[in-house]
Amino acid sequence: MPNKSSKAGHIPMRSCVICRQKKEQKSLLRFVIINKEIVIDINKKISSRGYYLCDENECIGKSEKWLKKSISRKKM
Repeated sequence: MPNKSSKAGHIPMRSCVICRQKKEQKSLLRFVIINKEIVIDINKKISSRGYYLCDENECIGKSEKWLKKSISRKKM
């Protein structure tokens, strides 16, 4: 029986901001909004609020509207 405190075998799950489906973190595209600009976080290491987007055509197509709204709400 594996140790319950061990993280071996743990798969991080994240939700797409468009379709809200939960998927494995490694299969999603991560981006952050810094100074009202969108920055793609390839290595998933930027220390800022991250957002995830799945690579399905529907979600990518709908993301422009979501991004515009999110950038305008971001306080500076």
